[in-house]
Amino acid sequence: MNRFLPVVFCFVGFWACKSTSYNECVEQPDISRVEIDLTIEQLHKKMLNVASRKELEQMIHEQPIISEFFLQRSNYPNDSIMVDGLFKLFSNPYIDTLGAEIDRVFGDLSILTEELESAFKHLKYYYPDTKTPRIQTVATGLLHDMYISDSLIVIGLDYYLGAGAKFRPKNMYNYILRRYSPEYITPSIMLLYGIMPRYNKTDVSDNTVLADMIAYGKSFYFAKRMMPCTPDSIMIWYTGEEMQGVRENKGTIWAHFVENRILYETDHEVKRKYIEDRPKTYDIGNKAPGRIGTWLGWEIVNAYFQRKPETTLSELMNIRAPQQIFNESKYRP
Repeated sequence: MNRFLPVVFCFVGFWACKSTSYNECVEQPDISRVEIDLTIEQLHKKMLNVASRKELEQMIHEQPIISEFFLQRSNYPNDSIMVDGLFKLFSNPYIDTLGAEIDRVFGDLSILTEELESAFKHLKYYYPDTKTPRIQTVATGLLHDMYISDSLIVIGLDYYLGAGAKFRPKNMYNYILRRYSPEYITPSIMLLYGIMPRYNKTDVSDNTVLADMIAYGKSFYFAKRMMPCTPDSIMIWYTGEEMQGVRENKGTIWAHFVENRILYETDHEVKRKYIEDRPKTYDIGNKAPGRIGTWLGWEIVNAYFQRKPETTLSELMNIRAPQQIFNESKYRP
């Protein structure tokens, strides 16, 4: 322990003990010939400018996912009461201000459209049989953020207005709130695609921390291939300082996992500490970010590919056994 303490002090007290330059871009395949049909249906404009109860009622029946998931249809005794409540909401004068904020931040959605088009072209490149989903935007007065399936994506633009906006999600910790900015939308979609069983095969009987680490690590690796030059900090929702810190203290992080025998733990409280959302991983250091186990899983997956560069993305995603990826990565920072 005396030998180990100076390293811990570097992590806890100084955090960024040295400066290192990283090229965050990964291999970019030629997607110039990949064709997809991607358009964004801007329902948020229709919702914010609804003119009558009849028009709103028609929208509710035509858009069942939006009605159930975003407008919380099940919370109302019947559709008539729902329409009355929502029409009152969308008739509120602040709605005009909300619409102006969305226009200010997102404009004509050209940047978001370009990002999504590039990401789904990469997905089509790696998985030629993939069909591009329908994409819709909504604004519900901060009722919900996003809905994702392999056939439909709905984005609540009012959730992603970013720092300085007049309207922000309430009752949310700052370390979570900061990811609700425009630059996080497409990475979040790709991360959720990367965790879908359709793409990410896992051994559901393996309940270890290592299994969760590798599953998330595969998802990060997958999403990075869809957005090859997106900063790693954006992909994993860390600040730039946190990203630099984990890179420069990876040996300390790994030592903590090994010395405390965390990899093969199955206890839910241990998983919460290292896998789930929290502001910091205080057991490692008071500046160590949360979800540090998921970052470590990403590191292990990257190490696997460094040793097995001939492996395709789909081959990696089809490996169900986390122990295989861990063993063959020979990860030892």
